[in-house]
Formats: sequence, C-alpha cells, structure tokens
Amino acid sequence: MRGGSRVSAKPRAKTPPSTKKSPAVRARGTNAYAPAKLRAAEGVGLSATHALLAAVCVLIMAVIATLATGGRAQRLGDMAHAAVGSKFATLGFKLKTVRVLGASKTATADILKIAGLKADLPLFGVDLEALRTKIEMVGWVKSVRVVRLLPDTLVLQVEERRQLAVWQHAGVSRVIDERGQIIAEADARQYTGLPLIVGDGANLAAAPILTAVTQRPLLANRVDALIRVDGRRWNLRLKDGSLILLPATSQDAALIALELLETKSRILELGFERIDLRNPDVVAVRPRAVAAPGQILANGA
Repeated sequence: MRGGSRVSAKPRAKTPPSTKKSPAVRARGTNAYAPAKLRAAEGVGLSATHALLAAVCVLIMAVIATLATGGRAQRLGDMAHAAVGSKFATLGFKLKTVRVLGASKTATADILKIAGLKADLPLFGVDLEALRTKIEMVGWVKSVRVVRLLPDTLVLQVEERRQLAVWQHAGVSRVIDERGQIIAEADARQYTGLPLIVGDGANLAAAPILTAVTQRPLLANRVDALIRVDGRRWNLRLKDGSLILLPATSQDAALIALELLETKSRILELGFERIDLRNPDVVAVRPRAVAAPGQILANGA
C-alpha cells in the first residue's frame, strides 16, 4: 500500500480435487481384494509374498506327513533301495559267497539258516542292519558285524557266546553261557566236557564258583557236579561220591582251607564221605565207612 491507495488481492482460484491416489490409499485399495489370511499376515509384519511362501511350505510339510503315514515313506525308500540294488546287480554285483568268521561249525549252520541268503541276490539290495538284527537272534551269537566285500561277497564277523556249563534243572539239561543265559540251539548231550551244575538258580550263580574251582586243578578234576543249595550256597559232589559243603560266603577262604587239608593229609586221594567247610573256624570231616565182609553200604551222607 503506497500513497494511501489500496489494491485488493485477487482471490486464488480453487484447485480441483486430484483424482490421483496416494501410495497408502492405493495399498489399502489393493488389499481390499487380498485373501483374509494374507491381510492377517500383514497385520503381524509379513508381506503378502512372504505369507504366500509360508503357506506353500506348510502345504509341502503336510504332503510329506501324509506320505509318512502308514509307512508310505518307508515303502518309497525300500523301492528306491531295491531299484539301486537291481541296477548294480546288472553290472555284476551279485551275491556269490558268504563268509562266517569267528563261529563254530555248529553255530555257522544255524547262522546261515536264519540269514536266508541266496545266490545271485543284488549285493547292494541286502539290508545290512536288518540282517545283523536277524543273526543276533541266534542263541550262539553274542554280536555280529556284517560287511559287503565287493564285488560278490558278504562277510559275517561273529562273536560267539562262550559255553560255560550244562545246567540241570527240573529234569532238563541245557547249555548256558557265562551270563547264565540258555543257548537254545546247543544240545547238552554234545557237551559232556562242560561242568555240570544242578539246582534252581544255579545258572545265574555259576560263574564265580566255577572260576574258583577251575583255578584248583587237583579239585576240579575230581568234581562231578556243583549243586546249588537253597539258592545260597554250593555243594561239590566228587566223582567218587564224596561231598564238600561250602559256605554261603567266603567260598575262596573255604577252598583254601581244603587245599591246606589236602597238603597235610592227602584227603582227596584217601577219600571221605563228606567235608563240611561251612564253619570258618572248624573243618568237619566224616571218613568213609568201611564195610564189613559181605556187607552192603547205603549210599548217603
């Protein structure tokens, strides 16, 4: 304003409303057509693309779970394994030889029987773990290692259970191992050279007493049977019918006392009816009765 004159400002022309939407508005318009689950995913910070990928992953996992149900996955794996084995078989990798190492002749026959292996099987089609499990079911076998030897051989490396004794119980004789377990395939009649143990529970308690006796050859050669008494202690029955009564505890000390008695009086050679070693302070010896001419003695203790 100069010289007192006034100039009226011209009113601004009204800008027509823009028809172009802002990015935020466009995004809201697009989301209006998105599935409800994708809009929910955006609400927790996932884009629509990420949410779609997550949905695809869930679908794949569901398919895998469906295949696994009812053993379908196992069957698919078996089919693939068999196909690979057949393919290699055409190249000459077929079973021709089975070598059993570390097993006796009798045990080998039982192992091969349960293994059920046949010539010309695809070598790579043999399930080694299943074969190992099957062989370990044989009573002779403590453990086994199965190895493929290309191009045509399977090796069965066996650790055989050691035959400890023949256990006689309830009128039945069975061969047992060092843990007292029965070896079902073993025929006790073929193991007459093993020690004979008798009585309920004798199989589980046999290892310590057999070790103690076999360490004393003069005694061991005379023992006919080891008899378990009341599940607590042992009696040693000698081949001449004599009886040695051992205590429930300190068996080694009792056997040492017997050795001293043998050194002084040669009692094992002279013979006796029974020796009672149950009392650690007293060794009671009952001499063998002498029959009068023509008299028959009763066999008893």
